[in-house]
Amino acid sequence: MLTDTLGLLLAVLVTPASTTDRDAARIVLPAAKKHFRRLARVWADGGYTGHLTDWSAAHLGLVLDIVRRSDNVQGFEVLPRRWVVERSFAWLLRSRRLVRDYERRTDTSESVVLWSMTMLMSRRLAAQRRQCPAPARAA
Repeated sequence: MLTDTLGLLLAVLVTPASTTDRDAARIVLPAAKKHFRRLARVWADGGYTGHLTDWSAAHLGLVLDIVRRSDNVQGFEVLPRRWVVERSFAWLLRSRRLVRDYERRTDTSESVVLWSMTMLMSRRLAAQRRQCPAPARAA
């Protein structure tokens, strides 16, 4: 899942368990770069370390920053920028269909994620519309 800095979905790819995160990123990042031409920096967790940082810089012109967890910390630690995606996962898990993995096909799972994020975003837009006062009419 690729989100913007607000945690809103930019791209999603559901893969079989046999696919590593780095391999999936090689599919998601070029598609995201094609749709969002201004995309220049991506923050990722430690699962994306390795040649992916060099590959993304060379092939896509993206800076891939790996957010690492400190070795001397025990227990939970809030990582900078990583919490944005974790918060997005929490928002998506409010959808009953995503709490458990019911789907058999990956494209169906992707559709459910897109549907859930669409519902979330449309509710926010509707709430903003209700909060904004109507402009005063000229007499």
